[in-house]
Amino acid sequence: MKRKSKFKLPSKYMLIILTVLCGILVYVSFTMNLSGGPLNTVAGYVFIPMQKGINYVGLWISDKTDNLKDLKDVMEENASLKAQVDDLTSELNTIKLEQYELNNLRELLKLDQKYPSYEKVAANVIGKDAGNWFSIFTIDKGTKDGVEIDMNVIAGSGLVGIVTDVGPNYAKVRSIIDDVSKVSSMVLTTSDRCIVNGDLQQMNSSQNILLTDLKDSDDKVAVGDPVVTSNISDKYLQGILVGYINTLGTDSNNLTKSGTVTPAVDFEHLEEVLVILEKKESGEEE
Repeated sequence: MKRKSKFKLPSKYMLIILTVLCGILVYVSFTMNLSGGPLNTVAGYVFIPMQKGINYVGLWISDKTDNLKDLKDVMEENASLKAQVDDLTSELNTIKLEQYELNNLRELLKLDQKYPSYEKVAANVIGKDAGNWFSIFTIDKGTKDGVEIDMNVIAGSGLVGIVTDVGPNYAKVRSIIDDVSKVSSMVLTTSDRCIVNGDLQQMNSSQNILLTDLKDSDDKVAVGDPVVTSNISDKYLQGILVGYINTLGTDSNNLTKSGTVTPAVDFEHLEEVLVILEKKESGEEE
């Protein structure tokens, strides 16, 4: 079967034809001046509705043109505002980052002033072992900067850990929260000695580490007391803040006490540290 060809006259051509036809009718009506004649009557019936239609179409097209122009202006304005918002957002993020870095540097400066007798070098944390905590991590300073194994590392408000490996431009640090870490310590308010043990499981559950072997015969040690490194440690320099007692209880032997310590350092968000360029000369084993 042959398909029936569908002829569709474009709307713009239809408008042109109607316009020409109207013009002819207007010309005939005015030149012949057939007042009340049949031609004039026919012209009235044909021309007036067509004129209304043409006026309506013209107004419709004009409105659409104005709307399109307004829409184009709005889109251009919207694109300009979006670009301004993007620029301001980027600028705000930069300011926040700079403020964050400035706050970190201020904290390091305060910490440096807290231990003025030690020479130090600032370092950035550039890597860490898997997990949520900075238990073992790498910094960007090494032997070229005077860093050696067993040097103490501090940040925030106190002790981070100790250097365990070093290269020309890097060093590895084991923090006090690592499972194998033990720090000979003492309670600052009473000078009673104890051991602070790293415990990642305890960090995951309560963000604390363990305190053991506390000899507190006078029962003067209390929750909230600061714990610092003791003078008998063989690797840690004396008097560096470790943290604060969080819980405390008497052991089954009724001679010692155990509990937990909240570290003075945020071991979840370490970025910059200070390496003390001095090692403990001598001392008893931790």
